[in-house]
Amino acid sequence: MDRNTLIGLVLIFGILAGSFYLMKPSEQELKQEQRLQDSLKRVKEGLGPLADSANTVVQKTVDSAAVLSKPFGTARLGNEQVVTLENELFIAKISSKGGQVRSVQLKNETNFDGRPLMILDDNQHRFGFTFKANGENISTTELNFVPQGGNVSVTGETAQSVTFRLKYSDQQYIDYTYSIKGKDYKLGLDVKAVGLQKLLDVKTSSIALNWDATLLQKELNGKSEREKSTVFFKEANGNVDHLSETSDDEEKLEEKVNWIAFKQHFFSTVLTSNQPLSNTNLSVKSDSDASIVKHYQASADLVFSGQKDNHYGFSFFFGPNQYKVLKAQGDDFQKIINMGWGPMGWINKFITVPIFDFLDGFNMSYGIIILILTIFLKGILFPLTYKSYQSMAKMRVLKPQLDELKEKVGEDNPMLLQQEQMKLYKQAGVNPLGGCLPLLLQMPFTLAFFFFFPNLFELRGESFLWIKDLSTYDAPITFPAIFGINHISLMCVLMTLTTLLTTWYNNATSGAANNQMKYIGYIMPLFFFFVLNNFPAGLNYYYFLAAVFTFLTQVIIRQFLDDDKILAKIEANKKNPKVAKKSSFQQKMEEMMRQQQAAQQQKNK
Repeated sequence: MDRNTLIGLVLIFGILAGSFYLMKPSEQELKQEQRLQDSLKRVKEGLGPLADSANTVVQKTVDSAAVLSKPFGTARLGNEQVVTLENELFIAKISSKGGQVRSVQLKNETNFDGRPLMILDDNQHRFGFTFKANGENISTTELNFVPQGGNVSVTGETAQSVTFRLKYSDQQYIDYTYSIKGKDYKLGLDVKAVGLQKLLDVKTSSIALNWDATLLQKELNGKSEREKSTVFFKEANGNVDHLSETSDDEEKLEEKVNWIAFKQHFFSTVLTSNQPLSNTNLSVKSDSDASIVKHYQASADLVFSGQKDNHYGFSFFFGPNQYKVLKAQGDDFQKIINMGWGPMGWINKFITVPIFDFLDGFNMSYGIIILILTIFLKGILFPLTYKSYQSMAKMRVLKPQLDELKEKVGEDNPMLLQQEQMKLYKQAGVNPLGGCLPLLLQMPFTLAFFFFFPNLFELRGESFLWIKDLSTYDAPITFPAIFGINHISLMCVLMTLTTLLTTWYNNATSGAANNQMKYIGYIMPLFFFFVLNNFPAGLNYYYFLAAVFTFLTQVIIRQFLDDDKILAKIEANKKNPKVAKKSSFQQKMEEMMRQQQAAQQQKNK
């Protein structure tokens, strides 16, 4: 061995010896390692880990080991990641925690206070599934999915998707695939359960879907918003129904369900399932917190086939309760808007909505559109209005003869008085209900707008004159609450004053100035003032316009009705037997009076 080799060996030995000395663990590290081994040994023996304050690392190691030993163990650890899906209409944030929608912001919309409108607020929404795996209850909302892609932004007709994977093993996993289009209020969700047929307890043959949300206030009138918010659903038989809007409610549905909607006043989140949901339970609850509209909950069952792959298709609709938008989605979404019942609903759906949409196409102020709509409907109803006033004019002219008849017969024999009055009506060719029937035919139109305007999304945030928002009350005068009233709606005041003016004019021209019934005409507008003071300014604006046109119509028609000519025609009718034929109403009245008279005679005997 030469000298150089010997020197090299000595140096190598010296380096190794120095390394062992310098890298030797300290006494504290040796004790910590010993505690770790002791804790692991105790866990294996079922004695539990050491509970020493210096054993934090050991405790975490043991906890992690315990978690990893459970089904989907790796999915129970890790930090939350958020992926943003954005299109032209909304921004949805999807959380890896549960693979669920965390929040949704509607673009181009704001709350009443100007803040961005969150149709679903941060951490106020949960959506997931529960099932049994290896004998343990699993909730996907508590597990971490792994995003398979990053943020997505689409426009136009383009579409993209992002997959979130909940992994049990390489061959066993659940995929959530969210898809979004450029200009669409829908967010697609495809759920695939792959290779879980041996892991899941298929004896139940179902997976439970759980969905709940807490929706916060978005409108100025929180009370009205709560009264128009609830859960809607469509059954597989085509029936669309809902829970109570005015009180807490829950219901277990016997029919399968196609979609469920968490509806607020002007916005809704609708969940549609390609596979009908069974054993559906729904509930809606209010809250003492004024900022919370309501709490919504829904649960249902999905069939698990036991095959290698199980696929479920869903879609979320995040959008406004705008009639044409909802109708364009199909599947009767538009039925979540209350258009009124019976004839009122038909008037709104088949007359009011088409006319309003036509006028809306001209991009006019909504105050002008309501004005044109009012004129149009008043014009259609004018023949009925004219006939009503004409009949009331006949009754006004005939009143002196009715008074004479009352003095002649006396009021102590009401049956004979009725017979004589009907005889006079028949001779004069006057129908005593002629003034009421046309007004009754107009009533459905008046009531139809009571449902139409408060639910009209187009009015939301639209200003007109001094009104900042036609979809809620105008409040130029505010004060501390007195009996629940804290403001005065100026448009409601104008509507009330105009109605009182119309009532006064009608009483003055109808000869009812001394009639006790005239006071009802003054009381009712005052009553409706307190009712409508909290209603949308758009509705009160319509009623104000309707009252103005009613007053003008009365004034104009009054100029064309000559009492002398009407009286002359009545006298001519009395002399003309052909005109004095009985109407069906008169025949029924006479038959009824004969029956009453016969019953009275029998009683006297």
